[in-house]
This record gives sequence, structure tokens and C-alpha cells, in this order.
Amino acid sequence: LQPCWSEYLTTRIEQNMVVNCTCPISECHAQPTTAFICSIVSSEEIIVKYEKALLRRYVECCSNLTWCTNPQGCDQILLKDGLGYGAACSKCSWISCFNCNFPEAHYPASCSHMSHMTCAKCNHGFCWRCLKPWRPTHKDYYNCSAMVSKAAWQEKRFQDYNERCTFHHHAREFAINLRNRVSSISEMPKIRTLTFVLDACKVLEQARKVLAYSCVYSYYNQDTESMDIVEEQTESLELHTNAL
Repeated sequence: LQPCWSEYLTTRIEQNMVVNCTCPISECHAQPTTAFICSIVSSEEIIVKYEKALLRRYVECCSNLTWCTNPQGCDQILLKDGLGYGAACSKCSWISCFNCNFPEAHYPASCSHMSHMTCAKCNHGFCWRCLKPWRPTHKDYYNCSAMVSKAAWQEKRFQDYNERCTFHHHAREFAINLRNRVSSISEMPKIRTLTFVLDACKVLEQARKVLAYSCVYSYYNQDTESMDIVEEQTESLELHTNAL
């Protein structure tokens, strides 16, 4: 009996189906306890995988808990309550957004701004020229009542902001790679401290991040009066960042 249970539970664990596992007898809906599973399964590797599955399930069930969203990978569990903007993961220092599915904090762009960037996921078809649904009024691209000049202006505006946003994201990656290279050099013997360079790289990385999401914020913001101030401050930050 024990070998049968061991094989059954091991298979369920390997298939990530052990959390809702029930007795293999179809008429029985009893679930094996953790103590029972640990007494039956002898492989330490399988037990570790089982414990990780329990932990994942626990985090998923707790509305105030979440995993760090660092795309490079991090197994740190974060407590949402009381964490505002600027709260970083204690393990990898990644700053997450807990209000939307975007993997990192995106200040000054709001969550609604970021959702506009992923609207293709809902498969909603719309005309970029007039911003109306593609069906049933549009038979083809040229069957649009909007002025071509307005459509061209909108498209050019989108391209400009998109190019600027992409540039700052690439420049941010450069800053990250530079910091990693400097860190490896700092570990070599007989090298003077390079802390000031590492600090500069961190500032550069953060500045590029703000500049990238400022492009998203500026693109969607329609308040002309406030945008004059935002654009002025953004231009100043960009000049200083480029100098750094």
C-alpha cells in the first residue's frame, strides 16, 4: 500500500497538482495531510517541491501578500499593506507596482496609462485615426471620416513619445550593465574604491526609468497648462541625465 501511495503522491507533486490532491479511490474525497505526505514520500527533493507548492498556494490565497515582480527572478514574498511608492524588495531592491499587472513601479505614469499600452490583450479593434471601433463602420483603412492631417499628427505624436520611451529604457539597461561591470572590477585586489561610480550608475538607472515613464504620462495627459511645467522639468532632468 505504501509504495502505491508514494508513487501516486510523487506524481501529483511533480505535476504541481498536489495541493488539491484527494484519495485515489473515486468515492473518497479525503485529502492527505502534510504529515501523511511527508511520512510516505521519502525523496527530499520531492518534499522540497511539495513545500514550495504549499507556499505558492498560501501566497496566492492571501490578498495582502505577493511575490516580488523582478523579471530577472526573485523568490522574495512582499507584504502589500503599508507599502507605498518607493518601497523596494529587501532582497533584490526591485520596486514593484501592487495596483496593476505591470511588473515594476511606473511613476509618474498612472496604472491607467500603463493599461493603455496593453489594450491589445482584450482584442479590441479600433481605428487610430478616429479612435472609434473598427467594426462595423470601417471596411478598410481608408474608409474613415477623420481628417488625414489629424490622423497623421496623432500617429507622429505617438511615434515620437514611443521612440523617446524606448530610448530611455535602453539607456537604463546600459546603466545597469555598467554598474554590474564596475561591481566586478571593484572586487579585484589593489583597485581603489569605486563606490562613487556605483552610486552614479544607480542614480542614472533611476533617472532613465523616470524619464521613460514620463513619456507615457505626457502622451496621455491632456492638461496643456500643467504639461508645460512637466515637459520643462522633464527636459531639465534629461539634460542632467545625459551629462551624467
